Amino acid sequence: MIAIALLTLVPGELGGSETYVRELLRGLARVGELEYRVYVPPVAPEAAAELRSEVVTEYRAARTPRERLAAMTAAAVRPRELRARVRGDVVHYPLTIRVPRGIVPSVVTLHDLQHLDLPQLFSRAERTFRAVAWHRSVRGATVVIVPSSFVRDRAVELLGLDLRRVCVIHHGIDHDVFSPGGDEREPFLLYPARPWPHKNHARLFEAFALLRRDRPDLRLVLTGGGDFGVVPEGVDLLGLVAHDELVLLLRRASALVFPSLYEGFGQPPLEAMACGCPVACSDAASLPEVCSDAARYFHPDDPRQIAGAVLDVLAAPDEWSRRGIERAREFTWEASARAHEGVYRELLA
Repeated sequence: MIAIALLTLVPGELGGSETYVRELLRGLARVGELEYRVYVPPVAPEAAAELRSEVVTEYRAARTPRERLAAMTAAAVRPRELRARVRGDVVHYPLTIRVPRGIVPSVVTLHDLQHLDLPQLFSRAERTFRAVAWHRSVRGATVVIVPSSFVRDRAVELLGLDLRRVCVIHHGIDHDVFSPGGDEREPFLLYPARPWPHKNHARLFEAFALLRRDRPDLRLVLTGGGDFGVVPEGVDLLGLVAHDELVLLLRRASALVFPSLYEGFGQPPLEAMACGCPVACSDAASLPEVCSDAARYFHPDDPRQIAGAVLDVLAAPDEWSRRGIERAREFTWEASARAHEGVYRELLA
């Protein structure tokens, strides 16, 4: 049996890693052939999709950062109690941190190493926490799954991992949800991202001011929870939106603009491509690997480059839409789930 341990999951707070977890579980439910059991925390009892699951009440209910730290600390102090609950021939920790620790063989998913590549964006406390919790988990795993060759190469270089036990498995796209529609494109740009420092909203606002000089009718729509502070004229804040609403935005937007400084994979550009939305994208980290020639790239620190790339895709929307649709077809959650199951089978053998 394959155990999937999700005890550190906090619904709505983990961004792309939560998307990965939920879609992977759905993919395994559709195409997986092994026996699975998902161990979920009290705050996320419905997280397992169609797979068999158990709520681990011995793990403290935790939502805030302080509560999460307290819960993980308690689990580290008394791991034997949790190990008696979380059982499997192989255990996968999709959220990086091995809770409970001490079970072998184990698989850990490492989503990125942003705290090492861009340490200035993290507090000392957060860097220390990741160095202890993340690094120890990854180094102690039997196999490490990463979402891109970029993360694999950084993990080998920065953490000294053996290349032979690091497996690249790309994320997928739910093409039943993210697909082209017949909607008329409207004069707005879309950026779905929380206001985290690496999402680079400040440079985007500078670029948007340049664009508005020539395109005063153009608007910028932002989605995602968090405090954006005061935003420039022409910027609309929608907050957290449902999947269906995001799809409608992607089908109606003139383009997706994605100025992120760092992504271990980069799901939003692929979701936009699957909907036929032209993409202007940062050339940082894993993004060129994922988007290939289907996005118009720019340097994320240069507002003029950002504005120029946006104007280029707005000038040839049909071409960039065609490229994006073709690229997005290469990514499915079913393929990702089968690749994960291949890792589990190797460990079972």
